[in-house]
Amino acid sequence: MIFVAVAAMLVSCGGGGGRPQFGDNEFPVVTVGTSQADMQSTYPASIKGIQDVEIRPKAQGFLVQINVKEGQTVGAGQVLFVIDNETAQAQVRQAQASVNAAQQQVNTTRLTYENSQKLHANNVIGDYELQTSRNNYESAQAQLSQAQAGLASAKEALSYCYVKSPASGVVGTLPYKKGALVSGSNVLTTVANISSMDVYFSVTEKEAMIISQKGLNALPAVKLQLADGSMYAYEGVVTRMSGVIDATTGSVQLIASFPNPEKALKSGATGKVIIPRINSSAIIIPMSSVSEVQDKKFVYLLGKDNKVKYSEIIVDPQNDGMNYIVTDGLKVGDKYVTNGITKLSDGMEIVPITPERYEKKIQEQAKAMTAGEIVGAMKK
Repeated sequence: MIFVAVAAMLVSCGGGGGRPQFGDNEFPVVTVGTSQADMQSTYPASIKGIQDVEIRPKAQGFLVQINVKEGQTVGAGQVLFVIDNETAQAQVRQAQASVNAAQQQVNTTRLTYENSQKLHANNVIGDYELQTSRNNYESAQAQLSQAQAGLASAKEALSYCYVKSPASGVVGTLPYKKGALVSGSNVLTTVANISSMDVYFSVTEKEAMIISQKGLNALPAVKLQLADGSMYAYEGVVTRMSGVIDATTGSVQLIASFPNPEKALKSGATGKVIIPRINSSAIIIPMSSVSEVQDKKFVYLLGKDNKVKYSEIIVDPQNDGMNYIVTDGLKVGDKYVTNGITKLSDGMEIVPITPERYEKKIQEQAKAMTAGEIVGAMKK
């Protein structure tokens, strides 16, 4: 067991913390190949109901009734608030009286006109009297129409005092209390349809171009990470992409739709959209093969003359904590040093060996160590 521990320690030292002293210039080298990598891209997101409606009154007045509570589910057409409407009701009664009077005038002038028609037929009155009677009748009809329009307008004004929900959904905050003076400039609440949720997030212009070329249908199902770090139980689908690039950020907005059967998602919440990506030809190298200087990453590439070259690489920001996915700086067929990189320098000539040979030499060295050397190595 002690031998195994020492061997493992020597292998780890061969990575970032140093290299066993083999007494030669041998370093393990591997050839770059490709493999499948399960990757993901994460984007900050905001969550909204598929329909978020601000409720504003059309009438001005004092709130006399608040018929809902925050978080309550309401239906389309349900009365949410009532504004003081005594004046509006009086105007309706007045308009109704005007209609009644106009209707009576129509009735009277109609009888007069009908009687004039009979008298004219018997040559009792002339054309002038008949035309005058007809004009009075038509004028009364016009006045009735005007009164009816006034009544319709008064009733509409009265209806504005009863603030109804234009859609089904969940009531938001209620910033105004009973007795408050409100008008069209005041948002009394919001009604959000949260049967499913629209999750908004933005991608770079380059990513948007790739998505446009492949089409939204080519995107896999996306996941949603909530503000507390937990994963939402249901997957979503990207349904829409903005046709405008944000001039300030250079980003393009996408919208993913998520089902919300348990009403767990709330409109106005935040989270992160996660888009899984599968790269079938990824170049993956262990982190122990990479040195980092001022946020830049480097590897030692082996040249044909067995001299190493200190070369910068670009890696995907997503990683599993043990390996990097190289996006630039390495190609298939390149050879790089995997262990002992802290002992190397640019242009240094080495003797390349396989990783298997490297591990075997470590095991041989561990066997050759004295008890005191083993104790000393374990203390380091």
